[in-house]
Amino acid sequence: MDKIQLKAYGKINLGLDVLRKRSDGYHDLEMIMQSVGVYDDVFIEKIEENKIVVKTDSLVLENEKGNLAYMAAKLLQDEFEIHQGVQITLYKRIPIAGGMAGGSADCAATLKGINELFSLGLSQEELMERGVKLGADVPYCILGGTALAEGIGEKLTPLPNPPKASVIIAKPPISVSTAFVYGRIRPEQLGKHPDTKGIMEALEQKSLKQLASLLFNVMETVTIPEYPIIEEVKQFLLAEGALGAIMSGSGPTVFALFDSEEKARQAYERLESANLTEQLYLTEFVDRESYWK
Repeated sequence: MDKIQLKAYGKINLGLDVLRKRSDGYHDLEMIMQSVGVYDDVFIEKIEENKIVVKTDSLVLENEKGNLAYMAAKLLQDEFEIHQGVQITLYKRIPIAGGMAGGSADCAATLKGINELFSLGLSQEELMERGVKLGADVPYCILGGTALAEGIGEKLTPLPNPPKASVIIAKPPISVSTAFVYGRIRPEQLGKHPDTKGIMEALEQKSLKQLASLLFNVMETVTIPEYPIIEEVKQFLLAEGALGAIMSGSGPTVFALFDSEEKARQAYERLESANLTEQLYLTEFVDRESYWK
């Protein structure tokens, strides 16, 4: 095998809680992660020269050592003493700096792709152990589907697949720094937290209505006051019939859940006309069984 193509799926947070700041500067989190059908195409091919080349169709991404896909390839190349080069080409759809783990998804796909391309024989768990060295979301992006994430996001418990839903992904024309949001959040001052157990019960019962009513992200307390357009997009989607709508991750991407594809399509078209977004998708959940297909 000389080349491989993978889909690197983005994620949303059905619930996101920040429990405390740790002595190492990170935060302890409790999140329900969910893959959605917005993905980057990742192409990896062997090349003659012994080097790592990263190409993207984005003008804002680092294409060399600062790119997580580069770091993933380098990590495996060094560990397994691979003396053949690779070219990694990323076609981006997941919003960049949008709270959907696009960089981590590309990193996860690169780890998986290099593992297969060079027949390294690493298990999913072994890939996840290496992934956490590169980013807290990388292990989840290797696992995919629906999961409870704890610690800094690396402690993962698979959860039941969610009920069927139409999902709108809407990124306003702004970018938000994750470091800025984490630097300003004060866990001890948060008045409300997600009902994580309730969300897990809704998944167990396959109740979309209950799930949508429990969507909650504490990061909104920092991001929305700074960027009110996020709330504007949320309210627009709720007014269009969404069962629930919240920001994903540290933002600014908003997602909304609908129980009708027709209703979701209508909301999508109206939001597109409102000029509140720079990226807009109508998609659905991706379950673990379909994740690397």
